[in-house]
Amino acid sequence: MNDLTSANSELLALAGRVKEASRLVRLASAQQKNDALGYMAEGLEHAGEEILAANADDVDRAGRDGMPSTQVDRLRLTKARISDMAAQVLEVAALADPVGQVTRGYRLANGLAVSRERVPLGVVGIIYENRPNVTSDAAALCLKSGNAAFLRGSSAAFASNRAIASVLSEALAKAGLPREAVALVPDASRESAVAFMRLRGYIDCLIPRGGRSLIAAIEEHATVPYIIDGEGNCHIFVDASADLDAAENIVRNAKVQRPSVCNAVETVLVHRAVAPEFLSRIDRLLPEVEIHGDGETCTAISRAVPATEEDWATEYLDLKLAIRVVDGVEAAVDHISRYGTGHSEAILTNDYANANLFVREVDAAAVLVNASTRFVDGNQLGLGAEIGISTQKLHARGPMGLEALTTERYVIEGNGQVRG
Repeated sequence: MNDLTSANSELLALAGRVKEASRLVRLASAQQKNDALGYMAEGLEHAGEEILAANADDVDRAGRDGMPSTQVDRLRLTKARISDMAAQVLEVAALADPVGQVTRGYRLANGLAVSRERVPLGVVGIIYENRPNVTSDAAALCLKSGNAAFLRGSSAAFASNRAIASVLSEALAKAGLPREAVALVPDASRESAVAFMRLRGYIDCLIPRGGRSLIAAIEEHATVPYIIDGEGNCHIFVDASADLDAAENIVRNAKVQRPSVCNAVETVLVHRAVAPEFLSRIDRLLPEVEIHGDGETCTAISRAVPATEEDWATEYLDLKLAIRVVDGVEAAVDHISRYGTGHSEAILTNDYANANLFVREVDAAAVLVNASTRFVDGNQLGLGAEIGISTQKLHARGPMGLEALTTERYVIEGNGQVRG
């Protein structure tokens, strides 16, 4: 079933309990799951001070360890952020239960009634970095879709994750569901992460939430099925016909509103026809942002530094932005095809033909027209919350909500038919 040694006996024992819990959760009624989600939201609000105290320990340690400020921002919780976490749990509770939904039904000539219905995946493993809100988001989505959530957070957020997971487990018990339906691995070492990725027979689907090093580790070590929540080297192309006032607002929002997240813009491509004016606007618009640009950009923005090949391919997750002047939509698509990560790409234009061309030719999980890349988020797109944003193409792509945490099976009903 797996190749783990006896040194991982504690993890194996926990994995066994989570697997057993998943069998009970898949049978839970929609009302029972919603009751548990209500208790989760209530518990998060009531335990806010304890969660903040645990988070303060994590944040202090991160500061002493020299963690970059943008990553500390992903780690830090506030009273408002905890309230947002509770609100997202309630939003998930308000969504339709996907389990048992019939997606297709038909009858064959031989009288067999065939239907396809949604069923849970089983145990969903989530391995994630520095974002304690993922603990509650993942737990809520997994529970609502009839799955057990097996969580392995980072060492940087360990105290925060433990405090949150404790609240969630109490809520499950209060609703009459097994505590292990939300379980946090109690070891944050690299060795435990690799062992977690190799829990074949226990984890049905693994979803990583983190940067390039985590994805590389998954690709190297995982023996369980996984969905890549990949990097977000996101682009905005400012077309010649764009409303430049609107473009200013969109670019600033996409870069500055929260630069440390995967749907923040990392490269802006500007049509040569509007480059002189728009680049001067960007210089004024983003004084706090470090600009890496091509030759034309560096000429127009004196503080810009020459962009390297690495800059075009980098997910900064910081107050840094790469800018290139291009000849048109085809050149923008070519640049994105070469350097993009398949996450989120946007065009700002008033030319319908160019918008249609961009949408048709760009290969990404999300394509936007005249809107900020920051909208590529499960909550913003009406999914309640998200388990991640898939940049691969099989099973799930883009923000993953409840439906992405189910699979389909055939149910075939007959009255004695045999195959000839």
